[in-house]
Amino acid sequence: MTAPIRHAGDVPGPAGLEIIIGMTEIPDEPLPVLTRSALIVPVPSAEPVVGRHRRIMDRSAVGGVPAHVTVLYPFLPPAEIDDAVVEAVAEVLREVPAFDCTFSEVAWFGEHLVWLRPDPDHRFRALTNAVWERFPLHRPYAGVHDPVPHLTVGDAQLADLPTLQRVAEEIATELPITAHVDEVRLMAGAYEPDSWRSLAVFPLVAL
Repeated sequence: MTAPIRHAGDVPGPAGLEIIIGMTEIPDEPLPVLTRSALIVPVPSAEPVVGRHRRIMDRSAVGGVPAHVTVLYPFLPPAEIDDAVVEAVAEVLREVPAFDCTFSEVAWFGEHLVWLRPDPDHRFRALTNAVWERFPLHRPYAGVHDPVPHLTVGDAQLADLPTLQRVAEEIATELPITAHVDEVRLMAGAYEPDSWRSLAVFPLVAL
């Protein structure tokens, strides 16, 4: 059984904005209740290098989130995301140009999280600041962590330190990764495997 997918032409909204509601296939089991959301920049070019590691060492990957750099998390509760919210995000991003970046360095937060550093990172910081300014009640990482642009590979909640160190050394031999950033994606999910799904895609201005 299939469910409809809503695109920009099906609902009022900014031109060029793809709004995704529902899924192409309805699973036999009930979907989990979506409890949180995030704005991310997907980095598909990183998947061949980090995908196999993220699937076992990164909680977001277990939840179904692709390799990415976070723009704003946590964002609004999914129940509060309506057309007006989507259009507000689209307005913030409407004239933001696409850009290229390179991931050439493996970095750490303490000894508990391995990540890749984007270069340059100021464009990601600008995305975060722009959306945060529009939604000032939703501080990046709820104010607990500084909003450092990064692509998470794995963390100590799912892997021990020797495993993280081994993976960090392995990935370092496969860098650099180049990426073309041309969209921001709104996703929502729960603390359950494969629960995250896309709600809207915001294209950046083509170079």
